[in-house]
Amino acid sequence: MTHALTAGPMGVDWIGMLVALLQVMLIDLVLAGDNAVAVGMAAAGLDPKQRKRVIMSGLGAAVVMRLIFALLAQRLLMLIGLKLAGGFILLVVGWRMWRDLRNEAAAKAQPDTKPAKTFLQAFLQILFADLAMSLDNVLAVAGAALSHPIVLLFGLLLSIGLMGVAANFIAGVLHRMRWLSYFGVIIVVYVALHMIWQGYRGDVVQLHLVDTYNAIMPGELLDIKPAEVAQHKSGK
Repeated sequence: MTHALTAGPMGVDWIGMLVALLQVMLIDLVLAGDNAVAVGMAAAGLDPKQRKRVIMSGLGAAVVMRLIFALLAQRLLMLIGLKLAGGFILLVVGWRMWRDLRNEAAAKAQPDTKPAKTFLQAFLQILFADLAMSLDNVLAVAGAALSHPIVLLFGLLLSIGLMGVAANFIAGVLHRMRWLSYFGVIIVVYVALHMIWQGYRGDVVQLHLVDTYNAIMPGELLDIKPAEVAQHKSGK
C-alpha cells in the first residue's frame, strides 16, 4: 500500500527520487566549494586569460572523469582502498600547492627568475585535484542516488557547474590576495585527511574487521560505532 502511494502512474518512486535529489544537491553544495578552492588555487598564479583557459580545461577533464566514474559507480562503491587512495592523491596536491606558493613568493623577491607556475603545471594540479575530488563526489552522490540514474546525472552536472562558477571567482580573489591561498591549502589538506579518515574506516567495515579494529584501538573515541557501520554499508 505504501509503495502504491509513493509510486506514480509509470511506477516511478517520486518521493524516493525527490529525497535523493535533495540529498544530492546538499552534497554538491558542500563538495563543490572545496573543489572550487582547489581549482581556483591552482589557476590563481596565471594571468587572467590563461586562468580562464586552465579552469575550462579542468572542467572538461572533470566532466570526462565524473561521467566515467558515474558509469562505474556501483563497482567503485565496492572497491577496497579507493577513497583512501584518493585522499592521499589530494594530500600530494595540497603539498604541491604549498610548494608553488613558496616558489611564487621567491619569484617575486627575485624578478629575474622564471615564472613560478606555467599553464601545464596549473593544469596538472587541477587534473589531480579533479581526480581525487571527482572520485569523492561520485562516491557520495552515488550513495544517495544510485537507484535513480537521472538524479545521479543531474547531481554530477550540477557539481561541475557550481565548481566552474566558484573556481573562476576564487581564482580572481586569490590572484589579488595571495595570502589567502594559504587558507586554501589548509582546506585542501583538510579534505584530503577527511577522505583518508573515511576511506580507511570504510575499508575496515567492508572487510568485516570492525570487532578486531575496535579491540586494538586504545580508546572508545576511535572505535567504529554501529551507526558508522550502517552509514558505510549504505555507501553514503
